[in-house]
Amino acid sequence: MSGTPTFVYDDDCGFCTWCAQQLVDHSDLDVVGFSDITDEERERLPEDWEDGAHLLTDEQVYSFGEAIEQAFARSDIAPPGSDDTVGFLRQFRDYNRLREKLYREAAERRDLWGHLVRQEEPARRS
Repeated sequence: MSGTPTFVYDDDCGFCTWCAQQLVDHSDLDVVGFSDITDEERERLPEDWEDGAHLLTDEQVYSFGEAIEQAFARSDIAPPGSDDTVGFLRQFRDYNRLREKLYREAAERRDLWGHLVRQEEPARRS
């Protein structure tokens, strides 16, 4: 890995691409679509990698809702104090389950979200 965390997303999804572009615009994360991941990146992903987003760091692979949470925390979109809020929420046994349920609910409605915001071109730095 390059030392810079890499956000991996479904670049066939206009809504997912729009979200990835927000990370390009508001963070220092590297961003790569499914169609451009390297063999090395793919080896690090879980078996069901095509079912959602991922964040690869040198030490860890975050997937699905946790990937979104971790990417958001590394962006300038995150409001002040959000680290404290997430830390507080992690104290609760059901937090991870709820986070992943909310991620899945949103992911299953990507076509609907894509009517509101979408981007056809791959996410990239200008």
